[in-house]
Amino acid sequence: MSHESQKLRMSAPPSTEALREIGLFGALSDDVLEFLATTLPVQMVEVGEALFREGDQAREMFVVLGGEVEVLKRTRRGAEARVALLGPGDWFGEMSILDVQPRSATVIAVAPSKLLRLTSESLDALYRRDLKAYSLIVLNVARELSRRLRVADGIIADFFADVLDEYVAKKPSRG
Repeated sequence: MSHESQKLRMSAPPSTEALREIGLFGALSDDVLEFLATTLPVQMVEVGEALFREGDQAREMFVVLGGEVEVLKRTRRGAEARVALLGPGDWFGEMSILDVQPRSATVIAVAPSKLLRLTSESLDALYRRDLKAYSLIVLNVARELSRRLRVADGIIADFFADVLDEYVAKKPSRG
């Protein structure tokens, strides 16, 4: 389904209490949570719908309010491998807010999902309204990116250790 048709399936805004439970909005005041709840669009997506595809240009991110999405990364051989499964409270697409690079992965709904959409424009509006709140959101994004990098580093280290163990085990002995 196209991005245009997704815009037609908007939903009621979340409550400030619901936003307060999401790590991205940690430490924000009630006033800022109310502003976000009333200004950010909520979008409904169905199973199998792609929110975006690897290589797409964009300047928006999403917060999962309900449902579940999978993050797929294309391999060198062209297959798509699942790299994450995200549910309520998780967010994705934040890299497009921070840099101007194409999307690094594909995201597809695996359950009917309710998503909060933040664009670079909506974050700019928050910046102009409340610099502290904007800074907290950026810091929360940075913390999550750091956590994800630590996980990826661990996976890479384990992979190399396994490959090295396999290589050493198969290496013929000299003697």
